[in-house]
Amino acid sequence: MDGVVMAGGIPQLDELLYPYTQGKPKAMLDILGKPMVQWVLDALSGAQRVENIVLIGLTEESGLTCAKPLTFLPNKISMIENILGGIKKIMEINPSATRLLLVSSDIPGITSAMVDWEVETTSESDVDLCYNVVKREVMEVRYPGSKRTFTKLKGMEICGGDLNVLRTSVASMNTDIWEKLIASRKNPVKQAAIMGFDTLLLILLRMITLDEAVKKLTTRLHMTGKAIVCPYAEIGMDVDKPNQLELMRADLANRVKH
Repeated sequence: MDGVVMAGGIPQLDELLYPYTQGKPKAMLDILGKPMVQWVLDALSGAQRVENIVLIGLTEESGLTCAKPLTFLPNKISMIENILGGIKKIMEINPSATRLLLVSSDIPGITSAMVDWEVETTSESDVDLCYNVVKREVMEVRYPGSKRTFTKLKGMEICGGDLNVLRTSVASMNTDIWEKLIASRKNPVKQAAIMGFDTLLLILLRMITLDEAVKKLTTRLHMTGKAIVCPYAEIGMDVDKPNQLELMRADLANRVKH
């Protein structure tokens, strides 16, 4: 399977990571002497089930490397344009591609084994989007104090993952709704409102299950989807705040040490 790595985000003055990035891409934040996105590329490099990689938002001058064929694409105005541009480029490189990995540049804790697990786990799923979620207890055991945002559903609290599988045909989807969902991705209440106020009410009352929420969302998007309860907190441990950056620096330093 081919992969698209999203690395176009640049924290603005009012964002918490700006003092660390100073107008530069978040993906290039230093973690143990190398850019955060390089950790992601290293995981993809070692994955047996990954072929080509498209990296969006950075250039060859970044010095980033990958053991798999790597193509750089410039950043576009919006995240949805970046996703669609990544799909288009993958289809140019590999016209037979029907699905791809969509990977965020800010999950440096992922490993090659986790990437291969994702490809294997979703291999038999005949849906447009396979979306990972991580339970609160899994995240808090692995990363105490991570301060992730959790959505409260019936029977569980979850946060979203940043390593997912997308069918290439979604390039023709309703992009307006995608834009709104992406813009509100850190706010479960706003996401639920986009899905429909009936869904919002059910979530607030904790009366909706994960499968029911997925069904409502994918119907709204005119697509099919499946939520995967992921056992790996690393797939949901993205770096959006200074404490999360320091947490990952300490965690990866401990991994390297051992």
